[in-house]
Amino acid sequence: MSPSATCHKLSSALLRSLPTFKTPRSFQTSRLRHSSRNFYALSPTTAIHTLIRPISVFSINSQSIIAVGSGRRSIISGVSTMASGEGSVTFQLTPSSLLKIQKGDITQWSVDGSSDAIVNPANERMLGGGGADGAIHRAAGPELRDACYKVREVHPGVRCPTGEARITPGFRLPASHVIHTVGPIYDANPNPKASLTNAYRNSLRVAKENNIQYIAFPAISCGVYGYPYDEAATVAISTVKEFGSDLKEVHFVLFSDEIYDAWVTAANEQLKN
Repeated sequence: MSPSATCHKLSSALLRSLPTFKTPRSFQTSRLRHSSRNFYALSPTTAIHTLIRPISVFSINSQSIIAVGSGRRSIISGVSTMASGEGSVTFQLTPSSLLKIQKGDITQWSVDGSSDAIVNPANERMLGGGGADGAIHRAAGPELRDACYKVREVHPGVRCPTGEARITPGFRLPASHVIHTVGPIYDANPNPKASLTNAYRNSLRVAKENNIQYIAFPAISCGVYGYPYDEAATVAISTVKEFGSDLKEVHFVLFSDEIYDAWVTAANEQLKN
């Protein structure tokens, strides 16, 4: 059997193992705008290639891999401690501080379990909610809600106003601490850019005050709060660039291709050498 025939046979077998009721996300979001029906009409080899973002490896050493993905040259460092994480794209903030952007589950992220913290995109009550907030509370266990309940209210029902930040232990999370911050609701906030900047800046300030050396952010306000990804990425990267140099590493752990691409684009634009 020829190599091309072998590849086609293997691709056919892999494609048959995919669920037929859901189009792969990478195909849904491609510039080709194919429908689910069209995806499954592709030849098996073409369909499998659609699922994989091509990366060409230029060099490998013990510290990093220099690679090109989607036309961008990046440094892909070691993998953070996450159950389902991917390689992280690394940028230099200062000679002693790094910015890392990766896709994955922020509840599984940690570096050393003692001087690391994940940021929870909380609501003002700080008692859990939907999205990443709910996922972090579930992973941390009921002790996190108990600790949040003990945070002093600054107004009735408000423990952390929009743009501010609070810190608690991480309890059952791999990371040692959780920094809770409240991002703006994009269409309801009179100045969402200022509020989002404050959320990132105050999270970094609280981290520094509590001797946190490694911090991981989600894409604050990019869920049900409706902040446009490109605008949010610009705010996030610019704020970390200005205020994140006191930490050894600032991570963004992001859950979708679209958000990841927006963050990497913003970092490439703002952190060029």
